[in-house]
Amino acid sequence: MPHTLLLAEDDRAIRNALERALTLEGYRVTAVADGVEALAQAHRSRPDVLVLDVMMPGIDGLQVCRVLRAEGDRTPVLMLTALVETADRIAGLDAGADDYVVKPFDVEEVFARLRALLRRVAPAPAPAPVPEPVAETRTEPPGRFLEAAGLRMDPQARRAWRGGRELELTRTEFELLELLIRHAGIVLDHSTIYDRIWGYDFGPGSKNLAVYVGYLRRKLDEPGAPQLIHTVRGVGYVLREG
Repeated sequence: MPHTLLLAEDDRAIRNALERALTLEGYRVTAVADGVEALAQAHRSRPDVLVLDVMMPGIDGLQVCRVLRAEGDRTPVLMLTALVETADRIAGLDAGADDYVVKPFDVEEVFARLRALLRRVAPAPAPAPVPEPVAETRTEPPGRFLEAAGLRMDPQARRAWRGGRELELTRTEFELLELLIRHAGIVLDHSTIYDRIWGYDFGPGSKNLAVYVGYLRRKLDEPGAPQLIHTVRGVGYVLREG
């Protein structure tokens, strides 16, 4: 079955062009012109993924995203933005967006980011049935928790802590932190992180990873405590204490 996609873009030319391109790519597209219509349509029939323009009259894309997240709707959201400042992109992540594309964009990049978002929310294949053990007293599976640099993570429950403080992380932030914890002390280059988190290397000019790392640091760092995510200039990032 084709994926359903809700597109909200107030610029008619961009909306029509994207709707045609996405339809040809195999999506079943519903295109609307503003945030009010986007919310109404999302409430009528939840799509598999949303593409929202940030700057729309009335209710903008950020507000649409905030409303859906407040309602518990975790549908992946890709933002379209003409704003290039890091603070503007962080505002989109704060609102609950999963990724963004900066205008003017190449439609192939939009396709790639949508594929990556949909892969991350695709249900895992059901495991083959295994015989139940004769006697089992363990209450949690071995190796369930990951620990490194004062961080503790439960990948199954999608929860993470620094010391006794639980971290409120978006899906992308959680996956990025999990990757860093699993490779604590090892420098991961940009291409590896892009491939593991987004399934696509957006190239040396992309600031996407730097924005997510900066946002994750804001949630991890504590006054007087050592920074945990370190930049290795020209290479990538590493998780270590001190």
